[in-house]
Amino acid sequence: MNELAAYGYNRDGKKGKRQIVVGLLCDDKGCPLSIEVFFGNTSDPTTFASQIKKVTERFGGGEVTFVGDRGMIKSVQIENITANGFHYITAITKPQIEKLLKRKAFQFGIFDHDLSEVVDSDGIRYILRRNPIRVKEIAASRENKLRSFSTMINKQNEYLLSHLRASVKVALRKISARSEALGISGWVNLVASDRVITFCIDENSLSEVAKLDGCYALKTDLSKTVASKETVHSRYKDLALVEWAFRTSKTVELELRPIYVRLENRTRAHVFLVMLAYIIIRELSIRWRNLDRRVSEGINDLATLCTIEVLAKGKRVCNKIPTPRGSIQQLLDEAAVRLPEALPCLGINVATKKILQKRQENI
Repeated sequence: MNELAAYGYNRDGKKGKRQIVVGLLCDDKGCPLSIEVFFGNTSDPTTFASQIKKVTERFGGGEVTFVGDRGMIKSVQIENITANGFHYITAITKPQIEKLLKRKAFQFGIFDHDLSEVVDSDGIRYILRRNPIRVKEIAASRENKLRSFSTMINKQNEYLLSHLRASVKVALRKISARSEALGISGWVNLVASDRVITFCIDENSLSEVAKLDGCYALKTDLSKTVASKETVHSRYKDLALVEWAFRTSKTVELELRPIYVRLENRTRAHVFLVMLAYIIIRELSIRWRNLDRRVSEGINDLATLCTIEVLAKGKRVCNKIPTPRGSIQQLLDEAAVRLPEALPCLGINVATKKILQKRQENI
């Protein structure tokens, strides 16, 4: 389950901005099971109840485990999940980790192990780990923020020196607001002297902030007999498959947004067709994984396949499909697609996306 926003026509048919939220429900392999449209700026926790009801009523329930990130599955959603006899895997926030450390539910040093597990007094399992790659990324991000912050201070100092009537307090206020926006105010101290503003790093505060860099904790009510800590960890990482589905649907091959339809049922139909198209994209990515070609590149190559019009007594009889060249035939073979020798002429007018848009504008 995830969400995205799109824009198109309002419910009353007037052209303008209209935000929708799309909920996508996938299986454990990332294959879409259903898609649902929510109108308005609907939050993830609100749309989640609909997915629980859907699994209960339409997909038969049973031993189902919902996997969602920390913004999706919260305390209310956990209550709904367990009340319906389901299970969950999610992550907890940094403040929640700090709270558990304070009440000594687990020790800080346990994050430095490869993959650790702690069972709380109420039977809830926590899977803990520190990601070393993420530690380096966060450190690099702090360095970039400091460079940006230092550049701003230098510009403010130049302005104060060249404009003697400029207020140092105003400059400090601007710099303080910038440090807040960058999230570095907790370990950066500002000093103003002789119309020159400098900053210094509070190493103790920085060390306290950085101690949980790269640390994350997964939370689940699944028992060890049902899923090991490695399984829980792997299932949570599989959320990347859902993220890939949304990225592909929104901006890559399928371009879900913007939506140029007027009626609500057509908006839902458009989103549904995008989900079906994504299933094809996903299947092609699996079948073409051994080829040195992206799905979009393969589809572009297939678009070059043309037909030859066959005429009999001046009338079109059929469209003959010539033998594809080697690279295209390889794509077809890997996708297990066999083309017919010819296609009947049914009088169907095929147009490109641009031509269709021009026609719609003229209606």
